[in-house]
Amino acid sequence: MEFKEVSLDEVTFNPFERIGTQWMLVAAGDEKKSNLMTASWGGAGVIWNKNVITVYLRPQRYTKAFIDDNETFTVSFVSEKYREALGICGSISGRDVDDKWKEAGLTPCYIDGTTGVEEADLILVCRKQYHQDMRPECFDVPGTETENYPEKDYHTMYIGSIEKVLLGT
Repeated sequence: MEFKEVSLDEVTFNPFERIGTQWMLVAAGDEKKSNLMTASWGGAGVIWNKNVITVYLRPQRYTKAFIDDNETFTVSFVSEKYREALGICGSISGRDVDDKWKEAGLTPCYIDGTTGVEEADLILVCRKQYHQDMRPECFDVPGTETENYPEKDYHTMYIGSIEKVLLGT
């Protein structure tokens, strides 16, 4: 697919639908090595006068090391016809297969030193601004921690400023 760079103002984007229902693909790495994963926990908004995306990764996710080791990552959105690929990217670790991209039937595309998904209709190239591990003592609603973290594998939250917006054409 070809992409056209646009202003974020030109994008109609419902984060509750695109992230929570349709899911997103979070990717990082370069042409030598990259990984991607499906995520449905995240958000979009403004902090520190920047348009941002937040993503949440558990410590055992292979993609986390790629985000930790790089300054940028992408969030890619694909159409419903890639639902099976989203399932694969959410259930198979890149540690356990030779080529997760191939397993999922997706193609990496390289943008500004990071990796996005060629089949996406929208790619947000993000620069890490902040990250923090969730801590058990910070949960305010009883039951939230025990329901979501029975293994105590707390997510790391990453805030990434949206540096580039690419629409698939």
